[in-house]
Amino acid sequence: MAKDTQYTEDNIRSLDWKEHIRLRPGMYIGKLGDGSSSDDGIYILLKEVLDNCIDEFVMGAGKSIDITIKENMVTVRDYGRGIPLGKLVDVVSKMNTGGKYDTRAFKKSVGLNGVGTKAVNALSSSFSVESSREQRSKVARFEYGNLIEEQEEQSTSKRRGTKVTFVPDAKIFKNFKYRLEYVERMVKNYVYLNPGLTISVNGEKYISENGLKDLLEDQTNASDLLYPIVHLKGEDIEIALSHSRTQYSEEYHSFVNGQHTTQGGTHQAAFREAVVKTVREHFNKNYDAADIRKSIIAAVSIKVMEPVFESQTKTKLGSTEMGGDMPSVRAYINDFVSHQFDNFLHKNATVAEALQRKIIQAERERKELSGIRKLARERAKKASLHNKKLRDCRVHLNDLKKERRLESTIFITEGDSASGSITKSRDVNTQAVFSLRGKPLNTYGMTKKIVYENEEFNLLQAALNIEESLEDLRYNNIVIATDADVDGMHIRLLIITFFLQFFPELIKEGHLYILQTPLFRVRNKKETRYCYSESERRAAVEELKGKIEITRFKGLGEISPDEFKHFIGDDIRLDPMMMDRSTTIEELLSFYMGKNTQDRQKFIMENLKVELDVVEAAL
Repeated sequence: MAKDTQYTEDNIRSLDWKEHIRLRPGMYIGKLGDGSSSDDGIYILLKEVLDNCIDEFVMGAGKSIDITIKENMVTVRDYGRGIPLGKLVDVVSKMNTGGKYDTRAFKKSVGLNGVGTKAVNALSSSFSVESSREQRSKVARFEYGNLIEEQEEQSTSKRRGTKVTFVPDAKIFKNFKYRLEYVERMVKNYVYLNPGLTISVNGEKYISENGLKDLLEDQTNASDLLYPIVHLKGEDIEIALSHSRTQYSEEYHSFVNGQHTTQGGTHQAAFREAVVKTVREHFNKNYDAADIRKSIIAAVSIKVMEPVFESQTKTKLGSTEMGGDMPSVRAYINDFVSHQFDNFLHKNATVAEALQRKIIQAERERKELSGIRKLARERAKKASLHNKKLRDCRVHLNDLKKERRLESTIFITEGDSASGSITKSRDVNTQAVFSLRGKPLNTYGMTKKIVYENEEFNLLQAALNIEESLEDLRYNNIVIATDADVDGMHIRLLIITFFLQFFPELIKEGHLYILQTPLFRVRNKKETRYCYSESERRAAVEELKGKIEITRFKGLGEISPDEFKHFIGDDIRLDPMMMDRSTTIEELLSFYMGKNTQDRQKFIMENLKVELDVVEAAL
């Protein structure tokens, strides 16, 4: 029999607010990460501070916000009412303390649980807050959540408002780096939802005049839209929508009280349902829902009293009620869309005709593909049962906590050796592996039919669960892991082409990454260095000195599982795939995958010359 474990009063302990946040950061900010993903913790810290500034703007206090990011230090300054000076320390260091509990002051606020800024404080190596109001100001400074200085109130000529400066704790956010592209995207969403608000990031100003219409225009190219963006606004709702000429699946951008709900929720589901109902009634045809929504690109924003989200990071709305004496979320959205969108279609016959032609075309294509899709699904199900291609993770197999799904990652590899190394070294809780067989097909210019006819792409689509929309995407991070050689680069390009051709929203929403693995291992008897470039190799050789062994990794399969676990663990290096809004997908694919061989050769040679010049200069 096992020895009895002592269980006494000494085993019981209470954590203070900052200890609990630092011990379980995922409960408060989702995943951690290093900044390579838009939902990594360092961006959630910034968002939590910004949410308070936005609430001030919504209340009519302050029309501008200044953000400065210098290396790892972030400063956010608003010009709102300023935190009451007597409660300055409490607001950023005492749980369940804040002004948002008084719904008279914050009727439809972004955050209501009084946790956000405290989490930023606890998870920062340094944190300071300064409030200015009524010609008086006060400053408080913290380290790792501990108060180290509380200045006395003093007179000031500064404009009223609050300034927060913080540096994320490098012990928690390892090797982190802010990517301004992600900050820019976050800031743009804020200004789209708050016309009249100006946000400055390192001196560059962002402002929107047309709300969600501006958002969709920024997300798409006008030439790709089937008809001009439909933009409709109500008291607590705003929608914008169109259909793509080339995109196959659905794309949604949803918001609640200014919060970007990247995982949708009750409002997004209600909007999708309302669009189908309205279109059916307008044309008096019982069109299939999938045909109506195929290729839709839409945005919806609502304001809810005391919203309930499914996690602290507020990425999915759980509320079913609007609050007060308002109807349910579903009824409210359905009523607005049924009246306003239907009226728009009656007044704009050309848009209605274009929409109906799109639906009929989608119906025809769906029927043509129905037999193929049925067989493809059966093959995918059978392959999954026999585990031929996909080695899943426990987040899905055992339904772990929903918060961990933000960490879910699937590595797309080529060949048994590479997939074997990753499979043996991965975190089985959150990391899955999908193995390709040989080089995938170049899908440029092909129709969706090829996705079902090609076994590799059919099984990949099934593994990701993205046939209809991204709403049920099974993995938050899709990582292409190929060898760092010509063949590996070609495979990488073919996979990217597949996503651009059929699922571009995966890239638009920041789900696709390239895994960076070391090219060299440099070691002596005392130390081992992994180098990702020639310059890192030279630096390692110079610093380690003595008797050195240098290994050049030619492929992922040459890296042992014991070593590989470092490269896909805490020290993982991911390059996010981002799209340049100034170039259409068709232009991008045509240049890189089309028949313009001479143009590509010229481009490669010119850029290769630049690279060689840089290397020569370094030498």
